[in-house]
Amino acid sequence: MPRIEPLTPPYPAPIDRAPRRWMPPGVGHEPIALFRVLHRHPEPASRMFAPGAGLLGHGLLPAPDREIVIARVTARAGCAYEWGVHAASLAEQAGLSPEQLRATARPDPAAGAPWPPRHRALLDAVDELHDTAHLSHAAYGLPLEAEPRATAFPAEGHPHA
Repeated sequence: MPRIEPLTPPYPAPIDRAPRRWMPPGVGHEPIALFRVLHRHPEPASRMFAPGAGLLGHGLLPAPDREIVIARVTARAGCAYEWGVHAASLAEQAGLSPEQLRATARPDPAAGAPWPPRHRALLDAVDELHDTAHLSHAAYGLPLEAEPRATAFPAEGHPHA
């Protein structure tokens, strides 16, 4: 039993619209439990929408890079629920193979799937940041433009919050 029970349908009209905005377009099922828990208190929940939408929907990383970073961050942080949310829809939409997705949850993701050098560098950088709370100059020198690089790693801290 969850510590905080998610809202259940039918929702009041303003509550019904808000969590659905957070779901990927065209999803036909109820908003995920996390969103329904957050919207027990709509005002604070509304403050979380902009950062999440900014990184997911308007971030500068290509979708495969973003989902690799999110999958590895959530796997390393033990956030199985969040990992599963992305695994269920966003990772496949971004082009990750099932083999690659499973590999993000293994101790050595390179042993579980073939990765192009760019993706291997992202996985290594996530691991370094997770293990040391620092990103070395070598890891920061990923083959990314400056703007996408700045959006790649804020997600590392989110599961720790």
